[in-house]
Amino acid sequence: MFGRWGLFVYRNPRRVIGMAVVVFAISVALLIGGGDLHNPQDLNLEAGHANDQINQELPHASGSSFLLLFSSDSLKVTDQGFQSATEAALTQLRADARVSQVKTPYDVPAAQTAAYISRDAHTALAVVQLKDDEVVALKYYQQLRDEVHPGDLHLFATGGVAVQKTFNQYLSADLERAELFSIPLTIIFLLLVFGAVIAAGLPLGIGILSIVGGVGGVFALAHVTDVSQYAINIVTLIGLGVSIDYSLFIVNRYREELGGGADPADAISRTLATAGRAISFSGLTVAIGLGGMLFYTGSFLPSMGMAGGVVVALAVFYALTILPAVLVLLGPRINKLSLPYGIGRGGGRVWHGLAMAVMRRPIMVLVPTVGLIIAAGIPFAHLRLANGDIKQLPAGAEVRRGAELLMAAFPDRDQTTIQVVVDVPGNPLSANHVGAIYDLSRRLAAIPSVLRVNSIVTLDPSLARADYQRQYALPISALPAPARDVVHQSVGRHLVALDVLATLPAQSDGARNIVRAIRSQRSVGDGTLSVTGQTAFDLDIVDYIIGRTPLAVSFIVVVTCVVLFMLLGSVLLPLKAVVMNFLSLSASFGALVFVFQDGHFQKLLNFTPDSVDPSVPVILFCIVFGLSMDYEVLLMSRMKEEFDRSGDNRLAVAAGLERSGRLITGAAAIMFVVFLGFGLADVLIIKAIGMGMAIAVLIDATVVRALIVPATMRLLGNLNWWAPAPLARIYGKFGLSETVKARVPVTR
Repeated sequence: MFGRWGLFVYRNPRRVIGMAVVVFAISVALLIGGGDLHNPQDLNLEAGHANDQINQELPHASGSSFLLLFSSDSLKVTDQGFQSATEAALTQLRADARVSQVKTPYDVPAAQTAAYISRDAHTALAVVQLKDDEVVALKYYQQLRDEVHPGDLHLFATGGVAVQKTFNQYLSADLERAELFSIPLTIIFLLLVFGAVIAAGLPLGIGILSIVGGVGGVFALAHVTDVSQYAINIVTLIGLGVSIDYSLFIVNRYREELGGGADPADAISRTLATAGRAISFSGLTVAIGLGGMLFYTGSFLPSMGMAGGVVVALAVFYALTILPAVLVLLGPRINKLSLPYGIGRGGGRVWHGLAMAVMRRPIMVLVPTVGLIIAAGIPFAHLRLANGDIKQLPAGAEVRRGAELLMAAFPDRDQTTIQVVVDVPGNPLSANHVGAIYDLSRRLAAIPSVLRVNSIVTLDPSLARADYQRQYALPISALPAPARDVVHQSVGRHLVALDVLATLPAQSDGARNIVRAIRSQRSVGDGTLSVTGQTAFDLDIVDYIIGRTPLAVSFIVVVTCVVLFMLLGSVLLPLKAVVMNFLSLSASFGALVFVFQDGHFQKLLNFTPDSVDPSVPVILFCIVFGLSMDYEVLLMSRMKEEFDRSGDNRLAVAAGLERSGRLITGAAAIMFVVFLGFGLADVLIIKAIGMGMAIAVLIDATVVRALIVPATMRLLGNLNWWAPAPLARIYGKFGLSETVKARVPVTR
């Protein structure tokens, strides 16, 4: 099939190029059309349902908001000069039609003033409420921020829209920095691999086409579903790497066929029948890995999986269409503008010799290398997962400095609030319900590390259970003012809300234990209890990710094994490939914890150590598993080609590594550079993904493919290519093989 497609391309190169150009034009149109990117969050979690109940039944501000902190080294908030400067700074903002309200210490009720003034009285808080929701407000937030001119005061913006806008800005800057870093180095590596300017330029061109198409695909998806703002970074990261990989193998095989004496028609047909088939399967395995993210429905992960799948599909499409068509038009001119000093030529004998040396003493190679990789993965055993927060941004970011000032300097801001929702049938203020809430509030207050409980039954410590029951039997209009206010804020048609306060960080184990202790008390009279708040969301999301991971991993492993069997006709090679991938991943995951959780190299990499965001291991696994299988497919395809030709396992392993080793190393070096570019990101989640992938690819393409693979294949011998008779018959009937007689003699 692939060989026939190669002949079609040879006879109709301009028509094939035209078809690819149409696809690219559609991509550009989608790119220009744009789309709104934001993280979806509909995970069907208890914390989410409880939060929805609160929003539906209790008063809350509509629209979105952000915070402004004004501070002075010399003036206090109560000084006239401080107040005048603050009011002057906010004048233009208050007059803006997009702002619904601005609250400061100078215009809130006296009872609330203390919450807007820092403990040292040198910083004032202003809450800016906007009329539009966050998606709309993000488009004009920067204009509002620029309207505030603090004069001699220091100013920090943080919270809500300000934080989200800053994340988007840093993500965009990270993408630009990664491209500026990786593209020049990629060009250098391509020149070193090919030794000719024209040959080296083709893979980079395919990479650019694929990325443009991938970004266009992201915006197209954004019109029909929620797509994460991280998707653009993932598209660039994956797209550039796999596009160059696939193009590199196509171009190299074409040059090899021409060098072996094939005419252009035969050369392009054989290239697509071998390398073209291999990259198609490789793209399929990468897509299967990315497909694992689809199991995390409701999170931002499926959108990233779909975006990655789009760019991989385009990489394969362009590598099988416009690239071979251009090769046909170039013909022998593909080798024009060659570099001097033999750059890009030779090296095959080195890989052949390495493979033979490894296979002479396979156990001596396997034991230390596998032991080293397992040792590198040990730190993963103490992985701690927690949702990423403001510390995902660099320490110098304004919104992070503002958030840290808010937490450190303002009353009660260092406390974690856990919201408890009690859903009851009938009147929430009936005597039975008030009594049950009273009992619950006392049990919650007794939980270790709980500071206090705020609710309708904790207003006055002198009132007993029966006193509260009698009080709330009165009409609401007859209640004392404080009781009316708290009823208005915390009692709905069928629910009562309580706030549990603790002096513990929201993501700490202590705060999580409080949430678990609260949830253990499910029944409250005839009502039911649920918990929400930052800690509850953190705990629920971690549990959600962990709960779905076994199914996602099983899907990836099983489907990948099936696809590899259809490619190779072997039962053991797919299993071996999975084990090899887990080895690469173990080292990468160990490095992830060692660096980003334990804090090693934090000054060098400019980050704040923290628990690992639960999405990072998922993203790493899905992408790295696919990319590692990418190299496995390209290497095994060449080995099988040689085994089908010679029937000699040792020769097939050596020849396959000889033909592919230099290319895999070159491709891995390019991917390493691309991923390392993202490892320089300011946003911690992107930095962690980039560094984790760079480490995994480096280990996979060197230690695993060059040492462990030939050693294990030597030990397995001809069992590598074995399948039970029933499966062998299935492969014989449905297997996707294209046997090609080798033209180029193999070094022995």
